[in-house]
Amino acid sequence: MKAIVITGVAGLLGSRLANWILENEPTYQVLGIDNLSGGYKDHIDSRVLFHQLDLAKDNLDPIFSAHNVEFVFHFAAYAAEGLSPFIRKYNYTNNVVATANVVNACIAHGVGRLVFTSSMAVYGAGNPPFDEHDIPNPIDPYGIAKYACEMDIQVAGQQHGLDWCIIRPHNVYGINQNIWDRYRNVLGIWIYQKLNNQPITIFGDGSQKRAFSCIDDCLLPLWNAAVAKEASKEIINIGSSKEYQIIEAAKLLQDIVGGAEIKFLEKRHEVHAAFATHQKSIDLLGYQDNTNLNAGLVSMWHWAQSQPKRQQFVWPAYELENGLYQFWK
Repeated sequence: MKAIVITGVAGLLGSRLANWILENEPTYQVLGIDNLSGGYKDHIDSRVLFHQLDLAKDNLDPIFSAHNVEFVFHFAAYAAEGLSPFIRKYNYTNNVVATANVVNACIAHGVGRLVFTSSMAVYGAGNPPFDEHDIPNPIDPYGIAKYACEMDIQVAGQQHGLDWCIIRPHNVYGINQNIWDRYRNVLGIWIYQKLNNQPITIFGDGSQKRAFSCIDDCLLPLWNAAVAKEASKEIINIGSSKEYQIIEAAKLLQDIVGGAEIKFLEKRHEVHAAFATHQKSIDLLGYQDNTNLNAGLVSMWHWAQSQPKRQQFVWPAYELENGLYQFWK
């Protein structure tokens, strides 16, 4: 039986794609890897053969040797972009070193294709909408790490014949997202704040622009990134075609949850406008922007209300506190 490996299987993309594959491609066995540092075991389908491992430290060879792995979806990462300047070593270890371990395993065991989720953070301070032909110019360690991973994967393709597809998602959200991490996933942070009777917070004046992409619309395109011949060795933006000012998104959620105070915090170091083109994902992956932000947030809010009351993750000790924002102290 052919197998598929999904790293970060306890997270949003990993858990939801695992479910999609099990329901739509049942001839494949799904192997999941996660260290559970940012995901939850109860988000993993019971049919997934789960391995709790740390990609940056542990040996992956036993998993790959025991199964006929055709595709690898490498989703595992710590995607706290704004926090990354204050946790540089952790950022590079859990993004670059971990990815190198996955790439080694793919090469050594003849995997058919590696699908890697990079980030729109690689574009940095450009001129949106960002296009796949734009030269990356990341402004923070997280974007740098993702771009380094992209470059390493491409070199592995040139030198070792590894087939790959690199996906650059736009702020994916939805059911199974980690809403208990105070440093990432703005929509999830807001939902957690509302559930805990806190004001929803905005960095700066809220004029920043972002596109938000519902996970439901991304699952078939992610699968096609592995199986479509046209996606081989392509870099593809994936996500919504509509951008919002952050304040607009906050007010939309404010209406959905029945009201919430909005609190403005100090401005942080970030790209002011970050959204991308999406035509390539339509042409090569069959992406369809079916779920508008209102409908997606309604679904996510209903799901969030049924979740267990988990403790919010707070970083125990930053590597660097010089310039740390007041709201994280």
